[in-house]
This record gives sequence, structure tokens and C-alpha cells, in this order.
Amino acid sequence: MRTLRNSLSMTLIVLLALLTPVSAVAAWARLELDDSDRFVATMAPLSSDRDVRNAVTDQVTEEALRQLGPGPLRDAVRAPLHDAVHAFTTSGAFATVWKALSRAVQSSTQQALEGDSDKSVTIDLAPVSRAVKRQLVADGVPFAGRIPVRHASITVLDPADLGVSREAVRGLQRAGIWPGVAALVVAVLAVLVAVRRRRAAIFVGAAFAVGAVVLIVLITVGRGLSLDALPSDVDRSAGGAVYDALTGSLRTASWIVLVCGLIVAAASWLVGALRGRLY
Repeated sequence: MRTLRNSLSMTLIVLLALLTPVSAVAAWARLELDDSDRFVATMAPLSSDRDVRNAVTDQVTEEALRQLGPGPLRDAVRAPLHDAVHAFTTSGAFATVWKALSRAVQSSTQQALEGDSDKSVTIDLAPVSRAVKRQLVADGVPFAGRIPVRHASITVLDPADLGVSREAVRGLQRAGIWPGVAALVVAVLAVLVAVRRRRAAIFVGAAFAVGAVVLIVLITVGRGLSLDALPSDVDRSAGGAVYDALTGSLRTASWIVLVCGLIVAAASWLVGALRGRLY
């Protein structure tokens, strides 16, 4: 009976180590990706990120020049257009536009994850182009009225590249906080069924810590894979800034779980050590 209880406790502890990163990602996918307002709030600070501003400036400028084609007009508007776009990205108006773009990205991402759309998820920069063109025309820049305004976009996700992961993310979103609840139940059961509960508590704390470390590693590896999968015309620094912003809460949660797990393990060990000295 003692052997059975210990075996069951260790099985639950191993399950806890596996559930820890899964539960964190599930809660993050539900709270961060599925909530439009939270997504927009997470993306909002990026409107003041230098790498993001530079990427938007270069993309809008190059797309407009490409549509103009070679010739004297292109050379005439290159410098003022680039300066105007850069100036716009540092204005309060860009922050407002960026929020609208972020909300559209969240909606497109959800459609891609749900399988309702096979279109690539892009950030449409046409609103930026229109605003800059209006400003250039108002400033009397020569030929500004002839600058074309079309959909200059940055691809951030291609559903075709998701494969099985689309199903996984969709399942995690639907699970929400329940894997986290299951992890806590498993942790309690692992201690209750153990013959030596203090030792089991040490292992439970260690399981939380191991799961958190696995999650930190996955976030780090995922960052590299995500940046490698970006189209060649997307600035990697800007892509990294977006990835860091979206996974910031997940990264913070993983460190919190790691510290809490170590505290539980250390406290359980310390209680045993003190009891040994007292008795």
C-alpha cells in the first residue's frame, strides 16, 4: 500500500511538471490573444518603440516609392516622404492609428486560429500612408498629391505555416484557466496521497519550478523560430519587439511560478530540517 501511494504521488508530480507550462500557455492564449481590449492594450506601447517606428517608416516609404516607379518624381519625393512618415510615427496621431491597426490584427489572428480564414494576418499601413499624404499636401510639398495610397502591409502570420499548432492554440484558448485549476488539484493530491508528505511537498515545489523553466525555454526558443519565419521584408528587430510585448505577461508568469515553486520546496525542506533539530 505504501509503495502504491508513493508511486501514485510521483506520477502526479510528473504530471504537474507537464501541466505547469501547458496551463500557463492556455491562460495566456485565452486572456491575451482572445481578448481584443487586452490585446490592444498590450500592443499599444509599441507605437513608441523605435524599432517598430522605423519598420513602419521604411515599409510605407518603400511601398509608395515602388508604386511610383523609377523616375524623377520618385527621387523628388523620397526624402520628404521618408521624413514625413517618420514624423508621423512620433506623433500622438500614430498612437491612435496603431490601436486601430492592433484591433484589426487581433480580429484577423482569431479568424486564422479558428480556421475561418486562410488569408495571411497583416498589419495594413494604408491609414499611415493616407495621413502622411494629407500632411505633405497641406505643407505644399511638390508632387505630394501624386503619391499613391494603397495597401502597404506587413505580414505577421501565415495560417499555412501553423499546421497542427493552429489546432493546439485553439484547444488551449478554449481550455482557458482550467488546466491551471487542474494543476493545483494535482499538486494537492500529490501531497495528500504521499506517505511522506513533506518530501512530496518538496517535489511538488520542484515540479512547479521545472515546469516554469521549461516554459521559459519554450518562450526563448519560440522567439527565434518566430523571427526566422518572418517574411524577408519584415524588420526582425520590430518583430522581436512585437513578440516580446505579446509574451511579456507569459514570461512574467513563468518567473513567478519558478520563484514560488522554489519557495515551496525550500520551505518544506526547512520545516523538516528544523523538526529534526528540535526532536
